[in-house]
Amino acid sequence: MIQKTSLINGISGQDGAYLAEYLLSKNYRVIGISRNNSLNNFHGLKYLGIRDKVEVLHIDLSDANQCIELYKNFKIDEFYNLGAQSSVSYSFEYPTETIQYNVLSVLHILDAIRKINPESKFYQASSSEMYGKIDTLPIAKDSALHPISPYGISKATGHWLVNQYREAFGLYAASGILFNHESYLRADSFFVKKVIKSAIEIKKKNLDVLRVGNIDIKRDFGFAKEYVKAIWLMMQLDQPEDLQVCSGTSISLKQIVHYVFDHFQLDHDLIIQDINLFRPAEIDDIYGDNTAMKAKGWTYDYTFFNILDILIAEELQNDGIRG
Repeated sequence: MIQKTSLINGISGQDGAYLAEYLLSKNYRVIGISRNNSLNNFHGLKYLGIRDKVEVLHIDLSDANQCIELYKNFKIDEFYNLGAQSSVSYSFEYPTETIQYNVLSVLHILDAIRKINPESKFYQASSSEMYGKIDTLPIAKDSALHPISPYGISKATGHWLVNQYREAFGLYAASGILFNHESYLRADSFFVKKVIKSAIEIKKKNLDVLRVGNIDIKRDFGFAKEYVKAIWLMMQLDQPEDLQVCSGTSISLKQIVHYVFDHFQLDHDLIIQDINLFRPAEIDDIYGDNTAMKAKGWTYDYTFFNILDILIAEELQNDGIRG
């Protein structure tokens, strides 16, 4: 069997690390891209014990010439574009940086594939944030896009670029529309990770309270380790197709915080809503429909409370205490 070569942009993130692990289990050659190797210790790859099994390149995908050279130097069977400026809150503060990188990286790689290796497959990490203001739930993949953040706008633009290159040039280009998904490898700045780590610190009396923004909103949360299996599956179909990867239900941020605090037997009065942490614009409730993805062979039956139990246990295992 000929070994396939995969390239993962964003290999230092949670999805990149878990996808690399999954691809290695299927005997892929895995090459990763990092925008700045010197500032990255590749914690996720090291945590999974695969850092020495992955090649890492330092390439700026916002530079079209570097993308061309990448495809001239490597015969890439599957390109997974997971890397992005992915913080919604950060995108309000730095909209230019967010839109420039998240859009140009998609455009330049698609164009390099078109020019150098049209047989190479391309996966784009789209986001539920593209939908923004919605009238009907669950969201369908063809629901109207109405992004309300610079991040959502950047992802919507990348999503339409994938459609354009697929239809105009016949490329195998597909977008996975992923809703929120978490894991132990999630960066500390993201909500669920912040809640769990803060609860541990409050339990150890190193922190007095947890400050949160609007926790009345609801989101569709899932498990990153299972979502990367759907990502790979999308690249194995006979024809490229945009598909939603989601749990199919939503849960409020308040439910998440209360569940974690109840686990550690912490008083809910220690949860402080801070108006300064509210976003300029917010989606009240959002969840998707995973029927089409499951029809392709993906299996998923977690509730988010199941996932919270897994994340709490893993956090405690690596923190050195038991709650």
